[in-house]
Order: sequence, then structure tokens, then C-alpha cells
Amino acid sequence: MKRTYSANSRNKRASRLAGMVGRWLLLWCVWTAIGHSAAQAQCAAPNSAFQSGETLVFDLYFNWKFVWIKVGNATWSVSQTSYKGTPAYRTRLITRSNKKADRYFVMRDTLVSYVARDLHPLYFEKNATEGKQYRQEKINYTYPSGKCKVSMYYRRDYLEPRTDVLESAYCAYDMVAMMLRARSFDASKYTKGYRQKFLLAEGRHTEWRTLLYCGKETVKMEGTDQQFRCLVFSYLETEKGKENEVVRFYVTDDDNHLPVRLDMNLRFGTAKAYLSGWKNVRHPLTALTGK
Repeated sequence: MKRTYSANSRNKRASRLAGMVGRWLLLWCVWTAIGHSAAQAQCAAPNSAFQSGETLVFDLYFNWKFVWIKVGNATWSVSQTSYKGTPAYRTRLITRSNKKADRYFVMRDTLVSYVARDLHPLYFEKNATEGKQYRQEKINYTYPSGKCKVSMYYRRDYLEPRTDVLESAYCAYDMVAMMLRARSFDASKYTKGYRQKFLLAEGRHTEWRTLLYCGKETVKMEGTDQQFRCLVFSYLETEKGKENEVVRFYVTDDDNHLPVRLDMNLRFGTAKAYLSGWKNVRHPLTALTGK
């Protein structure tokens, strides 16, 4: 492994909510094994969950002094395209704060990911204005000699960029590519308490992360009579030997595996994201039980 650094970075507290909302909106997807595979062919997987044209809309809320306030929205979209001559899916996640929230912090995040039609990752980029801070991340994937090589780029504001290169026998995924991969897995045989580790690539580093399966639950949407049968998962981080739940997410218990709600535990508050609209989903939403 080769690593080079030219500058260190530290997130400011005022901008952490903005970054966490967009980030955890993606982590709902990682509810199953990614697999310890070695080559590009082994990093590939069939797609049984989504199709080109799928669009999802989310409303974002933050708990301020025991009152839930809507602070913005996010849009997820998938389209069929090509990347450097390879047939691919392009996925975009755009997160925006509303005018009320802009008085306290500004959130303008755009994430773009390219994966091949067999779902092995090709490229990821994130451009984020969060509070007074601007950050850019880029990840390039290549597969030399039966391995997965991840070249990462991270830049904050006008500081010098930092680069990181990982070459591994294991498949690595950014958050968006991981979601697309994981949506096609079958969790019907999971039992409550099942744990899974996965290798996540970010613009600064790669890390093994842990997910806990928490069972099934029927979830009511905010401000509507809609209810969904869901699979529930918890994203855990370990600090000083103690596990802490960072986000709990709810995905539909049907062939789409759509995220419908996320509960995010931040160091300075609590945030939630609710699915408020969708179109061009691949399968009937059989998990929808309300109006």
C-alpha cells in the first residue's frame, strides 16, 4: 500500500450536520455482505433491484430543542450511460438545505458515481459546500493483476490536496457503488443480530465498517398515512473499544430495497430522512401497506 499526504483536514462542527445527512442517506444501502473477492470479475454482481430512470426524493429533518424542523431535501437518480467506453450506470445524489436552514448553515452537496452494468465500481466524485467549507473527493478504480486498486483524492477549501492509494485483494466500494451492489442481495435468511463488515473507500482513506441486522418493523411516513414493511439495520462505529450506533436505517422488505427512513445520531443533535416521492422503480412496492 502506498500513501502520500500533503495536508491534514478537520471538519468544523457547524458543517457536520450537512455532511452527515448526505453521507448517511447512502449508508442505508449497506445491509448485506459485499464479499471478499479479488478480481474485477469477482467484484461484479447481477442487478435485480433498480433500473435506469429511477428517482427518489427525501425530506430532511433536524431536531432543534425538542422540535423537528424540515431543513432541506435530497434527490437520488440513476441513468444508463457509459464511462470511458464501458457501459455503465450513473447515479447522482443531490442534497440541498432550504432557505430557513441556510440562515444557520448552507448545504449544497452533489455526489456522482459510475458503476459498470455488472456493478463493479469505476469512478466516484463528491463536491460539497457545507457551512463555510468546501470539500472535493474523487475515487478512481482499476483492477490490475487480479486486484482492486483505489486511487483517492481529497481537498478542503484552498489547502493542498491529499492523495491515498490502496491496492488490495478485497473489493472496495464508495458509498454509492456499495448501495447499488447491496440492493440486489437477499436478506430473507438473516437473523436478528447478524453482523457484517465491509470495506468502504472515501476520499481520504479506506476502512472496514460494521452493520447490525435489527429485524423487521412497519414504519409510518412523516405527514402521511403511508406505511412500509421494512428491514432494519444499524450502522456501528467503534471508539475506545465501545460500539456506538451512528445511524439506523429502514429499507423496504421487497425486491426494490428502497430506503424509506434514516435516524442519524450526531454528536450535536439528531437528524432524520424520510422518503417522500419516487418514480420508475423497477418492481411493485409490495412493502407499501398504507395509503
